[in-house]
Amino acid sequence: MSLSDPIGDMLARIKNAQVRNHSKVLLPSSKFKAKIADVLKSEGYIIDYKINDEKKPSIEINLKYNSGNPVINTIERISKPGRRIFSSASSLPKINNGLGIAIISTPQGVMTDVDARKKKLGGEIICKVF
Repeated sequence: MSLSDPIGDMLARIKNAQVRNHSKVLLPSSKFKAKIADVLKSEGYIIDYKINDEKKPSIEINLKYNSGNPVINTIERISKPGRRIFSSASSLPKINNGLGIAIISTPQGVMTDVDARKKKLGGEIICKVF
């Protein structure tokens, strides 16, 4: 099955799994999804992820909870296939007054809005997490 927005599908699966208090979520793999999962892990929003290279490669994400509540309150897609949203380094959004992150795809890779500001890089705003 072909998806028109695989990143949006990934974010929806994570959101739905956390609403149902699942410990893991399994989704089709790609290098870009792995980079997004790596940013979520480094920022402390998920416990870990691993890539299963079988017949159909997939990513297994271990979700993180704090006192029974999901660590990710909101994960929302910003730039969509029909409407790409780009931003310069100076106009990157602050998510929830600095309490959340925006995941940005820059020429130097996928990173948070804070890292992109430090490196003075702009790019496509993939999603916001808080």
